[in-house]
Amino acid sequence: MIKKILKTILFLLVSFFVFSALWVFVYKYFNPPITTMMLYKYFTEQEYKVSKNWVEIEAVNPMLPLAFIASEDQLFLEHSGFDIVAIKKAFEKNKKSKRQVGASTISQQVAKNVFLIPNKSFVRKGIEAYFTVLIEAIWGKKRIMEVYINIVELGDGIYGVDAAAEKFFKKPGKKISLNEAALMAVALPNPIIYNLGKPSPYMYRRKNWIMHQVSNLGGEQLTKQWYE
Repeated sequence: MIKKILKTILFLLVSFFVFSALWVFVYKYFNPPITTMMLYKYFTEQEYKVSKNWVEIEAVNPMLPLAFIASEDQLFLEHSGFDIVAIKKAFEKNKKSKRQVGASTISQQVAKNVFLIPNKSFVRKGIEAYFTVLIEAIWGKKRIMEVYINIVELGDGIYGVDAAAEKFFKKPGKKISLNEAALMAVALPNPIIYNLGKPSPYMYRRKNWIMHQVSNLGGEQLTKQWYE
C-alpha cells in the first residue's frame, strides 16, 4: 500500500516537472495568449474586461524596459532570478513592521503572473521560485523582459505597455518618451492606486526619481545587446 502511494506521488511529481518545463519551453517561442492572473481576475471580479496588445521588445521605445528595470529591479541583468540582498532586507523589515514589503524581482513577477494565481502560502512561493528558475534557464533576460512588458497590469484590465500607451497617452508603445515610460513604471506596484489617468504629485516625484535612475544605470547602453 505504501509502495503504491509512493509510486503515485513520484508519478505526479515527474508529471508536474515535465509539464511545467514544456509549458515554459513553449512560451519561449510562442506568446502567452492569456495568463493565469488575467483568468483569475476575469472569474473573480464582476464585469472585468481585458485589454492587451502584444508587441515585440524591439517595437517599443528602449526606454520602457529601462524605466521598469530602474523602478522594479535594478539588478535584473545581474542576478539569476532572485535578489538575495533585497530578500534579506525585506525579511528583517517585515519582522519589525506590520506593513509588509516585498522583494520580488522582475523574473519572479513574471513567473507569478504568467503561471500562478494570487496566494500567500509558502507552497505557492515555492512553486513561484521553481518557475523563476525555469524561465531564467530557458528564456533568458530578453525574453523575460519581453513577456513582462506585455503581461504587466498598468490599469484596470489594461495589460502591457502598448495597450497602456494607447489608453493613457494616445500613442503606440514605440512612440513613448522616457518621461511617459517612467510614469508608467510608477504604476507597476499597484495600477489602481497609481492611476495613469490621474497622476498624483507623488507619481510625478517618483517619475523624476526613475528618470534619474535610468541615467545612473547607463541609459540605453544597459540593454544595447537586446537591439543589435
